[in-house]
Amino acid sequence: MLNALEVFTTVVVGVMVGVEFSVAFVINPILDALPGDSGQLGRAHGGRMLGAVMPVWYITSLVLVAVWAIAGWHHHGTGLVVTAGALLILSVIMSILLLVPINNRGKTWTPDNRPADWKQQMNRWDRLHYVRVAVLIAAFALLVAALI
Repeated sequence: MLNALEVFTTVVVGVMVGVEFSVAFVINPILDALPGDSGQLGRAHGGRMLGAVMPVWYITSLVLVAVWAIAGWHHHGTGLVVTAGALLILSVIMSILLLVPINNRGKTWTPDNRPADWKQQMNRWDRLHYVRVAVLIAAFALLVAALI
């Protein structure tokens, strides 16, 4: 049963990392290259869509890692799992304090109501997101290392 939990948790976290990686290095660069207001409208839509899904995914991932750490407390790799959990907590804190406020503003913007500094705010979100992606990749790598 513990093996199934370990694999399931690693897959859930891995797919979440993949989504966040693709936002940073695929989706947003594509949106930024679109002509006119298309990119800003795409980011707003993405902010609404992923803003609804990702909090559940982050918390579910964190809960799964916590259950893995507790269930496997006396097994090999528990320290790696606990460290991965700490990194996931860091990513949640970063999200709540730094990224969500920008996302909450950006998802309501249209070409008619966006602020003059909207591009600077999106660039700040992107920079913070790169850091969050690095934290998530580290957490995922620790989970994979704990499996082997």
